[in-house]
Amino acid sequence: MPGLVWEAAKTSRVPVLILLGAPGAGKGTQAERLVERYGVVHVSTGDMLRAAVAAGTQLGRLAKQYMDAGELVPDEVVIGIVRERLAQADIQERGVLLDGFPRTLAQAEALAEVLSATGLPAPTVVNLKVGEDELVERLSTRRICRACGAIYNLRYDHLDVGDACPKCGGEIYMRDDDKPEAIRERLRVYHAQTAPLIEYYRARGQLMEVEAGGRPEEVGDVVVAAVSDVIGS
Repeated sequence: MPGLVWEAAKTSRVPVLILLGAPGAGKGTQAERLVERYGVVHVSTGDMLRAAVAAGTQLGRLAKQYMDAGELVPDEVVIGIVRERLAQADIQERGVLLDGFPRTLAQAEALAEVLSATGLPAPTVVNLKVGEDELVERLSTRRICRACGAIYNLRYDHLDVGDACPKCGGEIYMRDDDKPEAIRERLRVYHAQTAPLIEYYRARGQLMEVEAGGRPEEVGDVVVAAVSDVIGS
């Protein structure tokens, strides 16, 4: 059964949730469950950037210049767009699950200021912990349909490279990023980048760590129970 390290303080306001976890930890699955359970708005950094660009806001136009040039959008632009999004009525009324933000300590510190400025509470941060060998196993057995993007796993679905997708008939393939040597490099980069972020939230009593090596349903039960205890619902 997945375990929980409890370090968060209670709040009664709308939830601000952040999911952390290495590639393959199951963030997508658990995000879907949290959104369904609490009705929070699920927003990713990419979604916010694209929406700002489409709306033609001042920050959106600035972000577009960097994106069109193939450059990373600077933190100050991303944070400005996050501030605008968090101030919108749906998030103010329902709360938010942030996906892909913050990624760095500087972004976490900026987010704290944004949350305060927009009247939202400090975040409840869930870190999904999975051992490196298990992550490599999960990702290296992942297969994807070229046509529809459906994701399969050799361990459960018995589909391999060259097979036909059961959903659309497209070709099943393996991403280069899902080869073991590439996975271990991705994990090295992730841990180097995220370790300070985890310590930042731990020091503020905002972090919950869930052992996420079990079945997704079991992990989800632990995550929901822990978050419910924090936000009181």
